[in-house]
Amino acid sequence: MTETTTGGLHPPRTPRVRKASGPLPLYLDDVVTLRKPHPCGGDTWRIVRLGADIGLRCTTCEHRVLVARSSVERDIKRFVSRGPLAPTD
Repeated sequence: MTETTTGGLHPPRTPRVRKASGPLPLYLDDVVTLRKPHPCGGDTWRIVRLGADIGLRCTTCEHRVLVARSSVERDIKRFVSRGPLAPTD
């Protein structure tokens, strides 16, 4: 136990450990909704390239962008539909 400045006792802190979950499973032709909408007004994107960078195509205006995988994983709000290669559990 450690003593606080007010005289109370608290148990020692344990360091927080994040689980190493690995990359989010993404598949070609998944349709996702991201946090922010595209300037054209569309909010759904189709995954057209996989790797360290993810290729996304806006389903409204067909504009294609290449975004870092970490940014895409952080910005995905939900999956609208999964691609044909996704497992069907």
